[in-house]
Amino acid sequence: MMTATRRVLGIDPGLTRCGVGVVDVDPMRRGTLVHVGVIRTPVDAPIGERLAAVAAGIRAVIAEHAPDAVAVERVFAQQNSHTVMGTAQASGVALLIAAEHGLPAATHTPSEVKAAVTGYGSADKKQVQAMIARILRLDAPPQPADAADALAIALCHAWRGPGLTAGTAASGGAQTPAQKAWADAERVARTYLRARA
Repeated sequence: MMTATRRVLGIDPGLTRCGVGVVDVDPMRRGTLVHVGVIRTPVDAPIGERLAAVAAGIRAVIAEHAPDAVAVERVFAQQNSHTVMGTAQASGVALLIAAEHGLPAATHTPSEVKAAVTGYGSADKKQVQAMIARILRLDAPPQPADAADALAIALCHAWRGPGLTAGTAASGGAQTPAQKAWADAERVARTYLRARA
């Protein structure tokens, strides 16, 4: 059982738009919005300057909100090569900054994140935004989608973190539909990886 509130910084990496979201999650798995935003860089700027701007934005969020952990969306190669390169570079910057600050960091796949917050690993962006608004008790879904994705990544990590078993509620073991779907997805992934080993 998680015995204290955890503060997690979620990062949806990207060069043009890098979503950042900070949430507090209490021992009963209730999430509270702390901060959400998007770090933007101009598409015509040199790559080094763009990565430096992303780094500065992430460092500013860490300095202001002092998270306990950092979670980053894992890069997938089915995106076009230009997009995946920039996303991978921004992801590397995020993980480096977490290490510089002595913060534990992890990556989560998009399907893991979607299953964690919606119960469906192929949920679309509007479904994710709607569930984030519901979970965090917001008046409206976070905009743009990069911001909602960052919050979803943070919640996914907080619910999966130390002291909590995937899909098991801290309040006594009952599973929500989203948590059950997530646990099922993880079992399928483990079976697939064992079969390929």
